[in-house]
Amino acid sequence: MEQLDNVKINFDSNGLWVLNIALAIVMFGVALGISVHDFKSLFKQPKLVLVGVLAQFVLLPLLTFLVIILVKPQPSIALGMIMVAACPGGNISNFMTHLANGNTALSVSLTAFGTLLAMVVTPINFQLYGNLYEPTAQLLKSVELQPFELVKLVLLILGVPLLIGMFVRHKNKAIADKLSKLLKPISIVVFVSIVVIAFSKNVDVFNTYIHYVLFIGIAHNFLAILLGFFTAKVFKLSFQDQKTLAIETGIQNSGLGLLLIFTFFDGLGGMAIMAAFWGIWHIISGLAISFFWSYKPSKVVKA
Repeated sequence: MEQLDNVKINFDSNGLWVLNIALAIVMFGVALGISVHDFKSLFKQPKLVLVGVLAQFVLLPLLTFLVIILVKPQPSIALGMIMVAACPGGNISNFMTHLANGNTALSVSLTAFGTLLAMVVTPINFQLYGNLYEPTAQLLKSVELQPFELVKLVLLILGVPLLIGMFVRHKNKAIADKLSKLLKPISIVVFVSIVVIAFSKNVDVFNTYIHYVLFIGIAHNFLAILLGFFTAKVFKLSFQDQKTLAIETGIQNSGLGLLLIFTFFDGLGGMAIMAAFWGIWHIISGLAISFFWSYKPSKVVKA
């Protein structure tokens, strides 16, 4: 099993550039549906903002670290878990929240605010917890990760598309709506295609090592969903908001995680397999729980 920490995923520089562009387009498509009003509406409900940020950017990385201490997975798998937990919410969380009869406006607002916050918090959380656990700290030393370069890439992939998309919407909402409808499905198809191509080039690697991340990946995602739900419940948010935070916390931007892994860790096996599996599984688990909740009464229930 020690070999997993030395396995490299085959992903060439051209594929990496396309992944960069695809992820930026995905973020641009998401940003086309976000306005300054979404940020303003958050500050009218500061409790929702604070609980959402607490669950996603404070408690999830902390819980992930505790799970790693308890389970003691291979260092590269542990680093992949930390990377996923440090990323902001995934862009499909808004669709899933709507399907689950959750608070869609809150989901969109938290995605926007979370993306903005992630430009700073994602690198900090990854560096903090990656260095707190000795085995992963050794891996970080071996790749000589430069924090400034990590921050710069996150800013380029998340920040620039977010600002441009919001600017386009501010200038012309009609064009933004048309572009959003066009770009979202196209960019997601392109992104999924890239992951599939990367998988096809590394079938032997995935077949050999996928069982190492299967159980821990499912459990990690399940715990993230529960964490979001019960954090909202503890703070006495409505059932509608509990569903929303469960999905926001359980659906992470694993695409960003994969990009960072391929860019800074040369496709380190355990990290890449963990992030790739999470990217597939969180869609399955998110849709499953959304369909389950879609058949439940949509009225707001006070906790």
